Amino acid sequence: MYEFEFEKPSTVAEAVAALADEDAQALGGGQTLIPTLKQRLAMPSKLVSLTGIAQLKELSDNGGMLTIGGAVTHAEAAEAAAGPYPALADLASHIGDPAVRNRGTIGGSLANNDPAACYPAAALGSGATIVTSRREITADDYFRGLFETALEEGEIITAVRFPVPQKANYQKFEQPASRFALVGVFVAKYAAGVRVAVTGASEEGVFRWREAEAALDASFAPDALDGLSLDAGGMIGDLHGTKEYRAHLAAVMTRRAVAAAA
Repeated sequence: MYEFEFEKPSTVAEAVAALADEDAQALGGGQTLIPTLKQRLAMPSKLVSLTGIAQLKELSDNGGMLTIGGAVTHAEAAEAAAGPYPALADLASHIGDPAVRNRGTIGGSLANNDPAACYPAAALGSGATIVTSRREITADDYFRGLFETALEEGEIITAVRFPVPQKANYQKFEQPASRFALVGVFVAKYAAGVRVAVTGASEEGVFRWREAEAALDASFAPDALDGLSLDAGGMIGDLHGTKEYRAHLAAVMTRRAVAAAA
C-alpha cells in the first residue's frame, strides 16, 4: 500500500466536501477499491469512508417501496428485504461469500457497476431509483455501459428505492471462482408490465431484454419465451464462455426465473 489521507465523515455534506479535494475517492465496503489500490491500478490521494454516515444505513418499507441506504451491506439488505421483497433478499444473500456480504455495500456495487455484478440486474429489473447527494436517477438512465454510470464527480449514492413487484425472481449461473454472474437474469412482474434485466452477458453491461418483456406481458409463463433468443454478437466471450454460450444461457436463466416467480 502507499500513503494517502483518510477521512471518515459523519454526514453526507461532510463527505461531499471531502470528495471535492483533488484525487479524493469514496470508500464503501472496499471490496473492489482496496484490491485496486494494492495493485496500484488506482492511487487516490485521499479516501473518504462512507461507513460512518448514519443516513446511508437507513432502511424503510413504506407502501410497496423498499428503500435501502447506500452504505447498507449485502447481508443487511438480504435481511431487510426478506419480508417485503424475497427475490431481492435472495439475490443479496448469494453475493460473494460471508466476508464479502458483511463488508460490501449496495451503493458501492452500483457505483462500480461491474458488468457481472448482481445488484445492477436487481435495480434495472425492478425499475429502481438511485438517490444521490444531488438528485434522483431512474435505473434506465443510470447504467451507461461497462463500469460506467450517470454519477458525476463527487456524487454519492445515498439510497436505492425499489418498487416491490407482484412477482419476481433472480437466477444466476455463477462463475465458481469469483461467484460473480457468468449470466444472471432478474425478472419482475408489475401491474404496469414485466421487466427483464440481464447481467454478466453483454459487452455493454447490464441491459433490459425488451423482446422477452413484451412476450411476458402477454403471458407470464416460460412458454411465452419459446422461439426468443438473444443476438450473440454483443455478448462477452472469454475463457469462461463463448458469446453464443452466454446468449443461450441468458435465455435459459430467463425461463427459469419466470418459472420460479410464477
